[in-house]
Amino acid sequence: MKNSLRFVGLDVHAETVAVAVAEQGGEVRDLGIIANRPEAVRKLAAKLGPVEQIRACYEAGPTGYGVYWQLVKLGIACEVIAPTLIPTRPGERIKTDRRDAAKLARCHRAGELTSVWVPDKDHEALRDLVRQREAAIKDRHRARQRLGKFLLRHGCNKPEKMTRWTQKYMAWIKTLGFEQFGLIATLEDHMQEIDHVDRRVERLEQKIDEAIALAPTETQEVIAALQALRGVAKLTAATVVTELGRLSRFESPNQLMAYCGLVPSEHSSGSKIRRGAITKTGNAHVRRVIVESSWCYQHRPWLGGYLAKRQKGMDPALIEIGWKAQHRLYKRYQHLTLRGKNKPQTVVAVGRELLGFMWSIATKVEMQQPARAA
Repeated sequence: MKNSLRFVGLDVHAETVAVAVAEQGGEVRDLGIIANRPEAVRKLAAKLGPVEQIRACYEAGPTGYGVYWQLVKLGIACEVIAPTLIPTRPGERIKTDRRDAAKLARCHRAGELTSVWVPDKDHEALRDLVRQREAAIKDRHRARQRLGKFLLRHGCNKPEKMTRWTQKYMAWIKTLGFEQFGLIATLEDHMQEIDHVDRRVERLEQKIDEAIALAPTETQEVIAALQALRGVAKLTAATVVTELGRLSRFESPNQLMAYCGLVPSEHSSGSKIRRGAITKTGNAHVRRVIVESSWCYQHRPWLGGYLAKRQKGMDPALIEIGWKAQHRLYKRYQHLTLRGKNKPQTVVAVGRELLGFMWSIATKVEMQQPARAA
């Protein structure tokens, strides 16, 4: 047993880490709870024995990858586990940090855990910036909703043929006159909040452009190549690349589609096959931008405007894939519509295939890049 592996389960929280170890072919032991501090993790690693015999794991969560990077730096093989794919016993009713750590150690030893992709620190920094812009977009949507409901409550209906949230619409709101001071102050606060979030979104988009320009060449090339597709501009491409990393790590487009939760759920038994709505597992950020982009394919294939500018000087092979995608996905949209599918269902089905074209482009570009360390 001297050279046997030791499987370590860590239940990581902001202040504490519960630790359990499963000996290869032996018992699962609780090692207690330590502080979530670098010095405490170092002491734990020293107690566990030779680093080449240790296989550690913990659940992905709000604590990020700090513990992962520290263990890897110490020479310990560590995996970050997808929480939703951890096996659970139906009758299990007691949950504690120590039990969770023991379960991780036991399942890791049995090979029943699914690890997630861990970005490097530069990749994670760009991803955080892209997610911050997404949060700002949500804040702007909420601010606009609050203003819209305020106007509705006080009978302020917009003029006909005026589109909401355009400059003309905002100018019309400023002309509204209220007699009560409270309403005047409320409207002014709503307008200031919308102006603030608009400037915030604009500022973050500029910072994303700067961050992409400073990103590794490999990342820049894939972001640029994905823009050969209709409906996939820089921010959408950046979201896909920062959330998924190297798309070539997926063996097939079907695997990528399943990872993003865009495949139908299934509950089949015997000769009965039951398929339902999409699984919605995996990365919700990618799923959202893919579905948004898919709405473009309800229109006939076309090359011009921003798409033509993005494709200027691009590899003809990538442009050919983008053009093939337009024809394929437009026909798919028309076919599903004629079958009576509603628009959301149709767009999700188109988005699933759009993800396949993204895989094709990204894989083509990444295979041409020099090999790099994982």
